[in-house]
Formats: sequence, structure tokens, C-alpha cells
Amino acid sequence: MDYREKVLELIHYGKLAGEKNFTPGYSGNLSARYGDNVIITTSGSANGYLTEDDFVVIDFAGNVVSGKGKPSSEKFLHLDFYKIRPDVNYIIHVHPVYLSAFASSGKDLTAPVMPENVFYFGEIPLAEYGLPGSRDLVDKTAKFFNKHDAVLMANHGVIIGSATLRDAYMKLELAESYAQTIAVCEMLGGAKHLTNEQVKEIIALKS
Repeated sequence: MDYREKVLELIHYGKLAGEKNFTPGYSGNLSARYGDNVIITTSGSANGYLTEDDFVVIDFAGNVVSGKGKPSSEKFLHLDFYKIRPDVNYIIHVHPVYLSAFASSGKDLTAPVMPENVFYFGEIPLAEYGLPGSRDLVDKTAKFFNKHDAVLMANHGVIIGSATLRDAYMKLELAESYAQTIAVCEMLGGAKHLTNEQVKEIIALKS
């Protein structure tokens, strides 16, 4: 896939995320691995309303290789994810209401409740708070990237990486729906957790 194809794909899924209110206003950023570099949204761009001018190419040191504008302040969060996970080619960082609510309440999504989430995520851990755009945030979040495709960031949002942008987006939808379900379960007295044996049976389906 060439540069323009990747950019158009990012625009498409950014618009979908915007339509679902996963990325309100100027919040969040998107990126794609591009050879030895990374395509990333510019600072101040809006994921739901992206144009081809809202992207720059950066190297793995964070330097702009091509394009106009300043790369997202979260560029090092994306770069560390790519460095740690060679299988990840696309990253979505957004602030959906329910996932952000869990992150802002200091609650992770690690309890085994629904088979689909156990199968696709295992767990969605919560990283400690770090100032957006800071090295502190990167360090506190990146330690989860080795074993997790999705990570909540305290008082912030969620970051999800995958081999394809479609899969990253589908996991975003699934994670937000899961967070909404758990929130409603809390109103009904709490979710009933799957047993360890049931979890093992679900994980075995991957074989």
C-alpha cells in the first residue's frame, strides 16, 4: 500500500470513529507504519474530519521526514508501540466515552466477563496517569504494549494497535461496547465473572 492509500484509509476510519463519537473534537491521533517511518496525524487535527493535509511522515526518532505541520504530541507513544511490537502496523488513540470513563475512574477492564473480549483482548489494563505528550506517559503506558493490544490510560483515553487498521478499529468498537456493558452491569449489581476453566476454554479456541 502506497502513502496516499494509507492516508485515505486513515481518513476513512477516522471518520468512522468520529461518527461513533469515539474521538470528539480535536481529541486523539492515528498513525500507520510506513516502511522505516510512520505516518501520523498532525497536532490540532480532528480525527473525524481529516484531510490529506493533516498528516506528516516521521522517522523513529520523531523527526519530520515529509509533510507540513507539527506531528501529534503523542508521537513517541505511537513510536514506542511500533518499536515494541513489530506485528503492529496501525495505531488508534482516542477518547470514547465509556472507555475514558473507566480510565478516569481508575478502573481497568481485566475481569473475564464476555467471551469475545477474553478472546480478542485477554485483558485491557490501565496505565498510570502521565501528562499527555510527555515521556512519563509513554513510559507508564509502553510497559503494557508487549502483551496487550489495547491499553487504557488513566484520566485520558485508550490506545489500540493491530496489524491492520480495520482490525484496530473493530477492536475499538468491541472495547467501547464492552466498557458500556460493564458499566450497565454495575448498575444491576455487578457482572458475573467467567470461571478460570471457562477462560481457558475460550483461549483454547485460538489454537
